[in-house]
Amino acid sequence: MSRAWRVHQYGEPEAVLRLEQTPELAPGPGQIRVRVAAVSCNFADVLLCRGGYQQKPTPPFTPGLEACGWVDVLGADVDSGLLTARVVGQPVLPHGGFGETTLMDATAAHVVPSAIDDVTAATLHLTYLSAWLGLHRRGALAAGDVVVVTAAAGGVGSAAVQLAHAAGATVIGIVSGADKAATATMLGADVVIDRSRQNVIESVKSVAPQGADVVFDSVGGDAYSQATKYIAFEGRIVVVGFASSEIPHARLNHPMVKNYTIAGLHWSLYSKYRPDLVHRAQSAVFDMASSGLITPLIHRRAELHEVPAALSELASGRVQGKTVITI
Repeated sequence: MSRAWRVHQYGEPEAVLRLEQTPELAPGPGQIRVRVAAVSCNFADVLLCRGGYQQKPTPPFTPGLEACGWVDVLGADVDSGLLTARVVGQPVLPHGGFGETTLMDATAAHVVPSAIDDVTAATLHLTYLSAWLGLHRRGALAAGDVVVVTAAAGGVGSAAVQLAHAAGATVIGIVSGADKAATATMLGADVVIDRSRQNVIESVKSVAPQGADVVFDSVGGDAYSQATKYIAFEGRIVVVGFASSEIPHARLNHPMVKNYTIAGLHWSLYSKYRPDLVHRAQSAVFDMASSGLITPLIHRRAELHEVPAALSELASGRVQGKTVITI
């Protein structure tokens, strides 16, 4: 038996998560069992608890979409060289990462370089791959572009700021509050806009009169509507998520008239259709982390019993960067 947090009915994390003893997991063909060392908290985990994520597993299930740990059991048809390897990857639902063990598809698990510790590794998969694929693949990012990140001090936003900066872009970070503004500057944003006291559209245009080439939007709602007003000719708005809980309704005559592109990103589909790109992106992220070009923003480290509180704190918008659960 091992311990895992499970959701028995959809709702807010602190109301629906239960820490339970569960049977030991047995990997199926092509799968590996991973003894979890660290798992990072993502807004997608909050949505999983609420029943609002793209994947909607039937309760009971364990959330946790980004985990690092040691491979201790191999399923059929898995390379024996993976046994005892330290890997990071996306767990296979309904057996997510908020437990002592989890399951992963062997082909989607990435061996972690020895120079990267468990806590850091647990933040370098879902979050940074979302940012890398959103910017480089969906946003066609090029050196010299002006990039706006609409939640620059959040989990995926902080990753996008660092990756855009490393790619030679001019980065405009949008935040709410002076503390988050300081964080975005520390991460590498060239200009920071505090939407709680500045006019976002005017502020972006004062920096980039021709508009932003790429907007990395994980907020939705008003943030998306504002982006349509400051996007450049042939600009790309990359829709990554809806942290505001407001899903905007695009008026398709507007991108036609202004000649901009709306690009959606559900990054995990790349694991199904273009695993080669996922491995390329993960290798690039590992290389940048190992060389110090990027450093994940860790809000705090917590223990397994703190998962519900950590997810509730994340849902409240009070978190800058990532909370990582160590097991």
